[in-house]
Amino acid sequence: MPRMGTPELPVPDGLVLRPFRGVRFAVEDPAKVTSPPYDLISDTDVDALLRLHPNNVVRLILPCSSRSNSSLQPSPTSPPHPTEPGPTEPSATEPSATQPRTPEPRAPEGPGTATAQPTKVPLEARYTEARDMLRAWLDAGILVADDVPAIYVYEQSGPDLLQRGLIGDVALTDPGQHIILPHEDVMPGPIADRLALMSTTEANLEPIFLLYDGGNGIATGLVDEVAAKRRPLVSADTEDGLTHRLWAITNEAEIAAINADLHNRQALIADGHHRYATYRILQRQERATHRASQAAPTAHIAATSEIQPPQRTNATSETNTAAASEPQPPRSTGATSEPAPPQSTAAEHAHTAAAAPAEEGRSRPTAASGTLVAPWDFGLALLVDSSAYPPDLKAIHRVIPGLPLPEAAARARGSWRVQEYEDLAEGLAALEDAPEPAFLLAGAEGVHLLTDPDPVQLAHAMPADHSDRWNSLNTSILSEFILPRVWGMRDDDQAVQIVHHDTEAAVRLATRTGGTAVILKPLATDEVLAVAAGSERVPRKSTSFGPKPRTGLVLRTFAID
Repeated sequence: MPRMGTPELPVPDGLVLRPFRGVRFAVEDPAKVTSPPYDLISDTDVDALLRLHPNNVVRLILPCSSRSNSSLQPSPTSPPHPTEPGPTEPSATEPSATQPRTPEPRAPEGPGTATAQPTKVPLEARYTEARDMLRAWLDAGILVADDVPAIYVYEQSGPDLLQRGLIGDVALTDPGQHIILPHEDVMPGPIADRLALMSTTEANLEPIFLLYDGGNGIATGLVDEVAAKRRPLVSADTEDGLTHRLWAITNEAEIAAINADLHNRQALIADGHHRYATYRILQRQERATHRASQAAPTAHIAATSEIQPPQRTNATSETNTAAASEPQPPRSTGATSEPAPPQSTAAEHAHTAAAAPAEEGRSRPTAASGTLVAPWDFGLALLVDSSAYPPDLKAIHRVIPGLPLPEAAARARGSWRVQEYEDLAEGLAALEDAPEPAFLLAGAEGVHLLTDPDPVQLAHAMPADHSDRWNSLNTSILSEFILPRVWGMRDDDQAVQIVHHDTEAAVRLATRTGGTAVILKPLATDEVLAVAAGSERVPRKSTSFGPKPRTGLVLRTFAID
């Protein structure tokens, strides 16, 4: 399939992972300055993380996110907090490493989630605080840049868990190139937030999570050899029971071997769709800014970073798909574009910060020219060989407040086989054994299993413009058949709440809201990859890949990169 791109952007000729000078915390216990990904952190989690260490990375990724606890004083080497309290960054429902929380969703990084809560902290102050704190920590030696560019080996281990991968600068590609494959739609709100943060800080503060089928190739062999034989730069035991270790690969021959192995492979975005879309929007903004001032030529990126004229172009893939002020619940259309910069105050401030000259004598890097490649042509990413280290793909459950379980089961009987079970454990066992599609309904009044849908009604409900594979996903059947046709509601945040992984938490929420929990089995990784390879997107909140990379072990800044 031909690869596409816009004329003014570089066109990578394959999957490219570039070394970079990592920025790391110089503290006695590195675990205490790390955090879960930003969209899995509640306000309570922020307080707990800051109690672990006043310089926890949460202060960079969620600036101004918690001011309610007066005992949490700012670090003496950091700029003071704004005085107005109030949360500014909503969280997800998935339990964090530090403290479990209630299952009500708030705004995780994913499509169709709740919008950000109002804040009294001005948006400009929020992002400039992160920028100033990042600079202060670098100046104070709290954060220190590695001397030599590296691709980092990253290992997560724990009871019944081992995952290893490579952290580096991944070259950004258009989805139409079929090199880096998204599988979820994105929404403008989270993109506006991350765009403002990345533009203002000029940094990638946490990696996205990519999976590729490496077939236990050369890159994976090197990863395992490094982990087995070399001394790690970092070893951190976090409160979730995992050990995180980091090594640096600086040898040019080893880096070349990694890229030769990766070059012709595809990578699936497992986690970080909004951040990846933000990478590409920031790339366009920066290139437009520098093209206007320097008329820099476009570039063709190879694994060796040699620059050639672009070979393939297609401007249509960069159409503005997020101009609407209020996005509708996503329905996969097979589109391969990301939204243009959201038209919001946050995005406008981010663009202004990105275009402005750097302060305090910090020069901004130039756009690609000659044999140089601009830092915004890449994004921080963790690549994991899924054949060597299969991911933990968990289900995301739904709760329908105000729909009592007896009513939900009664309505389903017209198109599904409905079986009642004594308790949740018995129902979950039956769900596990049932062929797809199957759903477990649970609430205050008991447990019911839905199986064997009426084939005629099911076929009539599923959209003809989607592939059979997409139409067979349990989340597709839920969003296109059960919710609108059986229960007469839309799959949106007003009608449907989200609970990650925890079936008992879903049932508790259903009981508390007088509603019904819908328990799903997780999708299979190969199903998700096949849908993504066909340029489709799974329905909202279909996947939760893990283990996700820990934030704060290694950061990337444009000036140092």
